[in-house]
Amino acid sequence: MDSKISLSTFDSMPVSKAVFKNVIPAIVSMLMVLVYNLADTFFIGLTRDDLQVAAVSLATHVFMIFMTFGTLFGIGGTSVISRAFGAGQDDYVKKVSSFCLWSSVVIGIAIPLLAAIFMDDLLPVLGASADTWTPTKNYLSIILLSGPFMLVAGCFSSILRSEGQATKAMTGMLIGNITNVVLDPIMILGLGWGVVGAAIATVIGSIVGAAYYIVYFLRINSKLSINLRDFSIGDRVALNVFAIGFPASLGPMFMSLSQMTMNRLMAGFDDLAIAAAGVAAKSIMIIYMVSIGFSQGIMPLLGYCVGAKNWPRYTAILRFSVMSSTVICIAMTGLCYLSNEMIIGAFLTEDVSFDYGVRFAKILLSTAFMSGAFFSMVSAIQAMGASVPALILNVCRQGVIYIPALFALRAIAGEYGLIWAQPVSDILSLILAVVLHAFAFRNWKNTNVKAS
Repeated sequence: MDSKISLSTFDSMPVSKAVFKNVIPAIVSMLMVLVYNLADTFFIGLTRDDLQVAAVSLATHVFMIFMTFGTLFGIGGTSVISRAFGAGQDDYVKKVSSFCLWSSVVIGIAIPLLAAIFMDDLLPVLGASADTWTPTKNYLSIILLSGPFMLVAGCFSSILRSEGQATKAMTGMLIGNITNVVLDPIMILGLGWGVVGAAIATVIGSIVGAAYYIVYFLRINSKLSINLRDFSIGDRVALNVFAIGFPASLGPMFMSLSQMTMNRLMAGFDDLAIAAAGVAAKSIMIIYMVSIGFSQGIMPLLGYCVGAKNWPRYTAILRFSVMSSTVICIAMTGLCYLSNEMIIGAFLTEDVSFDYGVRFAKILLSTAFMSGAFFSMVSAIQAMGASVPALILNVCRQGVIYIPALFALRAIAGEYGLIWAQPVSDILSLILAVVLHAFAFRNWKNTNVKAS
């Protein structure tokens, strides 16, 4: 591999070409994550047991915990590495990438161990009722085995993009997720293992995905490193990764916390409403996955500009990205609205849960088109290394804004109020993101000179 050629995407390729070269593989990766997430729910739905569907929805929040730490090292590492490449600090890149890998391994082992020990205390927090307790526990007990593999794959599917290897980053995700999707019908329906089969398929897929990245680094001459000898927490390696990775990780962490809160509040109405809420969220997830993929694709481009102090190119990339992602999200929102009943009907069979699901999805679609602009702004703030604005934004969207809205709107409109909390959060968060980016960009521009 010629790193100079791959990094040319960042500093010399036309903006539109550079953006789509990076974002298309990232979007494909996120879409495969969506397929992977939907596969368990879809094939479990074919068992005609909506309580098992609810169990998978409840246990999904544990994935968010894994995603929290994967985001910490993946997004934090990508931000630091792309800026280091822009500044020509290749030795520092090796230290950061090795730190991210080995930290992912340690955390990926520690978190599942703690969850297994405190399983009976965790299940009520997830919102499990007497009816969903056993299937949720069965599913979760096996899923925990995927922890270290899921974190390693999630981390390096982001970090590889910082070296201009967007296609390689995508390949690992594809291999792991396709493995899971192929095994799902065999184990869930063919062998009749239900949620246990879904969990086993997930673990195997995670192992295959992580193995791809490890083999890649063992065979390719990369400027990145997974060598333990390059591991370091000194030279501000850990501090710089955590400065952006920690605020970024609060996004999925608060998403998990807020969804658990919503499930517990929804449980006061009907277990079928919980299943419907989970399916409604999954039915429009394609919009958010495309938005997140787009934002992850542009972050290395923006970070490189920050390291090279090239603010005109940074501005051009961000402007093009916001416009493009918004147009894409508007089109996808329209498609999701038109196919709403068909999608919900593929997962839910009972009339009550189906009716809930259709109505919930329509509410969520009212602001889903804003996600492209929002996540592009998030990546821009992270690429600048603006830790305080990033922290404020990630704490507010699914925490300070969303959780109080859950309680307030539940009192006003019951179970439908719980769903309306997300559109309210989407609107206020986008406004906040624009303001915070303007603040961070002005500070950065005033303290750095234009690249010659």
